[in-house]
Order: sequence, then structure tokens, then C-alpha cells
Amino acid sequence: MDESSFILGVDLDGVVGDFYGAIRKIAAEWLNKPLESLTSEVSYGLGEWGIAELGGYERLHRFAVTQRNIFRDMEPIEHAPAVLRKISNQGIRIRIITHRLFLKYSHRASITQTVDWLDNYDIPYWDICFMNDKGAVGAHVYIDDMPDNVISLRKLGCKTIVFSNSTNRNLSGPRADNWFEVESLVMEAREEWKTGTAGLFGM
Repeated sequence: MDESSFILGVDLDGVVGDFYGAIRKIAAEWLNKPLESLTSEVSYGLGEWGIAELGGYERLHRFAVTQRNIFRDMEPIEHAPAVLRKISNQGIRIRIITHRLFLKYSHRASITQTVDWLDNYDIPYWDICFMNDKGAVGAHVYIDDMPDNVISLRKLGCKTIVFSNSTNRNLSGPRADNWFEVESLVMEAREEWKTGTAGLFGM
């Protein structure tokens, strides 16, 4: 069995990149509110910040991408680049799968910023897929933070790790609270794949 054919499907925002930390700072500017007034304990859609009064999430997202280069300038999640390099050096193929093109007329900025950011932090990957239907992209194990994505992937029988944040605490494991736990779970998934056992990821 060629171990290099084991594929890890990796979401970016909230998993590899600190999307919520970055957009919180941008939202404070956009809303003209003090940063400390915006809770870091958010749900998907960021309704806790009162963004609906200025047009909602899509308008904030567009501002963040086209005017503040969020996908280029956000910080990575702690340890994510180094652990991904280590995982790649173990012969695992990293496939980036992200739904960053959901807004019209900002695709070029989103793609360019994404590739520049990955290169800037020396994050290795074999493929990059910009799409919503992540289950249509073959991977042996996925890591994602968005509740709807995790639920959809698991319904399709895809082995999926939850990367913990305030948006997904109601989801069952396996889950990782940090990138060292991601590394351990990914290696366990590859071992199950190699040996044909069910283990933690049994469906």
C-alpha cells in the first residue's frame, strides 16, 4: 500500500487560519465599536456582534476580503503550519478544501490572498479546492470547524475531525482542541486505513 496516497482534507478558516480573531478586529472597525465589546464566544454567522444593523454577515465578509485582505493578513492558528509540515513529511497528502468563493465578484481577491497566505506561512499542500460540497472531494479524513460541514460529511460516511471553537461545541467527537491533537488523530486515522480497522473513526 502506498502510504503517500492517504489524503487529509483540511479546511482553512477557523482551523488553520485564525479567521474569528481576524474578523473580530475588522468588525470592530466596521461597526465602530470597541474591540472588547465584541465577544469572542460567537456562533456561526457572528450574530452576537450586532452586524445585522449594518447589512449582515455577507457585507462584513466582503469588506474584510476586498478592503482589509483578511485571507492574506490573518494569523495562523497556533502550531498549525509546523504540524502540517510535519504531517506532510510523514507522506500524507494535504488537500486544502475551502468554501471561500461564496460571494460574487470577489473570487480573484479570495484566491490570490489564499495562495499568498499559504506560501507566506510555508503551509504544504498537494491540491487546493474552492468548493462548498466538501464530500465531493476525496479524502480519507477531514478536519473542519463548521457544524453544517461536519454533519454533512459524517452523513456521507466521511471520517471527520472537529476542530474546536465556540461555534461547534455541541458536536460529538472525534475532536481536536489544538494542532498537536490534530496530528495524533490524523496519524491514528492513517493507521486505521493501513490496517483496515475501525477504531476511533469507525462508522
